[in-house]
Amino acid sequence: MPKPYSYDLRQKVVQAIKLDGLKISEASQIFSISRDTIRLWLKRERETGEFQALPNKPLGNGHKITSWEKFREFVEVNGDKTQVEMASLWQGEISARTISRALKKIGFSRKKKLMVIESARKLND
Repeated sequence: MPKPYSYDLRQKVVQAIKLDGLKISEASQIFSISRDTIRLWLKRERETGEFQALPNKPLGNGHKITSWEKFREFVEVNGDKTQVEMASLWQGEISARTISRALKKIGFSRKKKLMVIESARKLND
C-alpha cells in the first residue's frame, strides 16, 4: 500500500487553500498533488474536523476456529466423518474448506501410513 502524504504537507495545502485563497487546481499544480486528493482532505476536515491520514491496517481474516485444543478434541471424536459432516457438527457457521485448512494446520491426515504398505510388500516377497 502506498505511503500517505505527510501531515505537514497536508497542513500546507489546506492552509494555502483556506487562508491564502488558492484554488484547488492551483494548489494541485504547485504541490504536485491530484485535485481529488485535496478534495478528499477538505471533505474529511469538514466531516471530522481533522485531515490526518487514516491508519493503514492490513486486512485480517476473522478466524472461525479460535481454540485449537478444542478443535483437536473435536477431530479426535469426529475424525471418521467427512469434512462436510464435520462442518455441520462444529458449533457456529463454518465451511468444509475451513475445516480442511484447520485439519492441515494441526497436521491431521487420513492418508495411509507408508510403513503399512512397506510391511505388506515384505510379506508378499
